[in-house]
Formats: sequence, structure tokens, C-alpha cells
Amino acid sequence: MIQFLLNRELRTEHALDPNVTVLNYLREHVGKTGTKEGCASGDCGACTVVVGELDGDRVRYRTLNSCLTFVSSLHGKQLITVEDLKHQGKLHSVQQAMVDCHGSQCGFCTPGFIMSLFALQKNRAASGATGYDKGQTMEALAGNLCRCTGYRPIIDAAEQACCQKQPDQFDAFESNTVAQLQAIAPRETAELNSGDKRCLVPLTVADLADLYAANPEARLLAGGTDLALEVTQFHRELPVMIYVGHIEDMKRIEVTDSAIEIGAAAALSDCYAALSREFPDFGELLHRFASLQIRNQGTLGGNIGNASPIGDAPPPLIALGAQIALRQGNTRRILPLQDYFLDYKVTARQEAEFIEKIIVPRAQAYRAFRAYKVSKRLDDDISAVCAAFNLTIVDGVVTEARIAFGGMAAIPKRASACEAALVGSTWYPGVIERACNALAEDFTPLSDFRASKEYRLLTAQNLLRKFFLEQQSPEIETRVTAYA
Repeated sequence: MIQFLLNRELRTEHALDPNVTVLNYLREHVGKTGTKEGCASGDCGACTVVVGELDGDRVRYRTLNSCLTFVSSLHGKQLITVEDLKHQGKLHSVQQAMVDCHGSQCGFCTPGFIMSLFALQKNRAASGATGYDKGQTMEALAGNLCRCTGYRPIIDAAEQACCQKQPDQFDAFESNTVAQLQAIAPRETAELNSGDKRCLVPLTVADLADLYAANPEARLLAGGTDLALEVTQFHRELPVMIYVGHIEDMKRIEVTDSAIEIGAAAALSDCYAALSREFPDFGELLHRFASLQIRNQGTLGGNIGNASPIGDAPPPLIALGAQIALRQGNTRRILPLQDYFLDYKVTARQEAEFIEKIIVPRAQAYRAFRAYKVSKRLDDDISAVCAAFNLTIVDGVVTEARIAFGGMAAIPKRASACEAALVGSTWYPGVIERACNALAEDFTPLSDFRASKEYRLLTAQNLLRKFFLEQQSPEIETRVTAYA
């Protein structure tokens, strides 16, 4: 049984297929059809909903793609849809702003935009911010696409909604909502079971280890932004899932003297503060992970665990010398992340073994770290090439080099020949060119619809040249985002 709030209505589900997404639940089981399906892959934002979670004595609101969210992950949370905003016959201030600014054209994408703007408005108010912030608005809306090209009036609506915020029913009922969420907060392992399919929801790492050992065929569900595609795109059924999103120890982010330890179930948006403070370039890269909806849902552990060769987290983590803590039953081991990836979608993870946390060494003043992502769009796009450079340069000589790429091979991996060409050499253009040539020894990239093999190799070489330029002449601006 799972329980959650649909706005303020308590919903209890005993025998629901765990493969049902929130989108299909809303449209087919509840009759709320304002939430639309555009792409069924988390790319368009038409299906955007807002989920409220307890944060102390307040409710924290986050946007999610309902097409990639399984109903089981709603356990103990509040689900808000576009139908819930209008109150006592009066439009919510966000909806009114869209009307006033003519922000809706065909209307199909409009509910998703409204929910993203609603979350933006609520979160800015909760942080004490006032007025309009263009950067935050662009981030909030980057995962919402309009085929009618109506972005300017939508941005105008965002400005009006943030500058003219009015108290709403969610403010008025917040204390009641908090009490309701506290009453349904998970206190023991839950299960959503439809007979032949089930989803288990443990609360501790130990319970997860036991459940996984008893059900080694189960698929681990964290954010589900990759796993859900098997259901929505490939129309497969997942007989057994284990949802890890309620395990607080696996959502914890701790900074020690030597490392940043990130629980595998920590959402990407929650990782931003710690990683960007330590590694500003990692923070810049995180901003370009998919969309805010995906970052609110997807996890760092999932980005590693799905072993995609184009995942954006592994290259910088490998370059930084990150390790992962793996657990199988009561047994734990620490593995360098670079040793986790063996072949395309093949990892060193053993049966019933899972990633518990990621251990990232703290920044060192003498190390130069940069990360780059090349994709067809700036926002909400998959990398053609992702590169990370972590070098130690002493008195003009490279003494240590860790360089990793994604999109260049079947796995994210280090450029060992390139590193060897640099280490022990003077830091000057001739050495850089030698190291660029060595990248052809490290990688034989493939051609696909994102990029040709020739483009990928040349891009990788140019990113090394770019890194050199940024180190030698930091006054020269090389980043597209600097001109936004």
C-alpha cells in the first residue's frame, strides 16, 4: 500500500500496477487530463507536475516530468497538477499572468509551462527572493518546449508572476498540508502490488540490501529518468522494482576534510551546492544536465549506475579520482569509478550489489580542473562529447594528469595516451599538439545522429586546446554562456 496527497485529497493505492506512470495515472485513473503527453521521454515538459515534500515544517515544491515518474515514488508526498491551481473560481496568479501576457498559443504545452512557473514562484518566495530573476526563469523553463515559438510572452508572464505574487491557497493551507504529510510519512517498508508486478519501498540501506538479495532480478528505481524509458519508449514491463527514494542515508550529502560524500539517491539538483562550491566547472556542467525537471528527479548514482557512455557525470568524476561505495548484503567495498565501467552497459557491479554513495576528493589549490559539454543545444540536450581535465602544473611542467571523456567510446574512460604525452612535459603548445594526436590512440569514436566520428575526435582535441588556452590566457573569454 502507498499513500499520497493529490493536492489535499488523500489517495491510497493497494493494487495498482507499479509500471503506471504519474501521467497515465492522472489521465486514465483520476480523469485529470490537463497534464499532457508530448514526448514520453522527459524532453518537452508538457507533462510537468509539481511534487511537494516535507522540508522541516515547510513544504518544498519541485517540478517533475510525470511521464518518467512511477506512481510508487509518490508515496508520502503531495502531487499538484494544473487543475489544482484555480481556487474558488479564481485563476492562480501564475495562470492569470499567462492570460494577461498572451503566453498561450495552441495551449498544448501551456499546463507544463504553468506548473514550472508555479514552482519557480513558490521557491523564490520561500527563499526570500523578490522580483524577477532572468537566470532562474530560464533555468526553470529550459525543460519546457513550445512548438508555436511563443517564448517571449511566457517570459513576460514569468516576470509578472514573480513580481506580483499574491498569497494563494497553498500558502493558506500549508500548515494543514504539513500535518497531512506528517501523518502519511513512511514508517516501514511499503509495497505496491498488482499481483504479478510489484514495487518495494524500503526506508533503510539495510532493508534495501536484504530486499535486493532476496530479489536480485529487481530493477532499482531512484529518479527513474532512464529506467522509465523502458516502459514509455520500449513498452516493456518491469516485474519487480525497488524504489530507493525514501532512504535518507542514500540522499545525504556530507563534506569531510578530504572528500564530498554524496548518497547515490541524492537528486542532481541537491548535489549542485556542494559540487559547484568545490568545483565551479562541475557546477556549470550540472546546470546543463538535461532540464530542471530531470535534475529534480534524476540522481548522481543513477547517472553512474545506468552505465551510459554519454552520461555527463562520469567524465568529471573520473577526472577527479572519485570512488564509489558498493554494498551487497552486509558486504561493502570501495571501487575507483574508472574501474566500474567494463564495456557498453556492462559494469563491475555484482549480483544484488548497489551503489551506496559516491566519494569525490576535495579540490586542491594546485590542481586545474575544467569540464566541458558539447551538444546541439545549450539546454536540455545529450552530449555529443563530454570532457574533463584535472592537471597539476608545477613550474611550467605537467606533473600529474587525469583526463576523461564521454561520448568517445562504449564507456566513459580516461585518455591514457593523452595523459602520458603530457606528464613530465613542459606546458607549451607543441606538447598540447602531441597530446591531441595521442587522443586518436585513446579513442575510436562512432558516428551516430548526434555527431560523426570525425567531429567527435576533432572536438575532443579542440577541448584540450581550449583547456590550454584557458590556463594560459584566462582573460580571453571562451565560454558561450558568457555571452548569454
